[in-house]
Amino acid sequence: MNTLSPSHLIARGAWVVPLLLLFFSGYFIKVTLDLGRTANEGVSAIAEVTRYDRSDRKDVTHAELDLKIELPDGRILERTKLSLPYSIAHRVEKDTLHVRVLEGSGQEVVISSIIGTQRRIALSNAAMTFIAMWMAFVAVFAWNRSLKKASLSEPFGQVPPTPPGSAP
Repeated sequence: MNTLSPSHLIARGAWVVPLLLLFFSGYFIKVTLDLGRTANEGVSAIAEVTRYDRSDRKDVTHAELDLKIELPDGRILERTKLSLPYSIAHRVEKDTLHVRVLEGSGQEVVISSIIGTQRRIALSNAAMTFIAMWMAFVAVFAWNRSLKKASLSEPFGQVPPTPPGSAP
């Protein structure tokens, strides 16, 4: 019976890392496409900012807002706790915002004044995650390969001989 050592099991399990990074890269590409679709196909509307919260703490920097959107057909949509990158939050510190709405889309509401920046951020996240996926893939591949070579050169369960003159 040939059982794997703990390091072999961990090395095999490490294949999860590049797979997760590939998933996240795909997710960021989907977000980029959804943002573009909503910006291009969504209906134009004016949103009232009902809450704007920006945290300036050094350890936690973020911005959140709640929107009340009146659609052209008279319906009212409310979206709460919409997160924004801290670096562009100052661009939406207003009482009303021009938005694009595409119900049923992955990104139903986009703020017109920052859509370009949001798409570039999502696309750069996809690119960085894709590069990290390749780095993780190469590292895990090399690790598994080195363990395989080591196990082939030294049969499992055998202890190498002790050199003469050294204590056991």
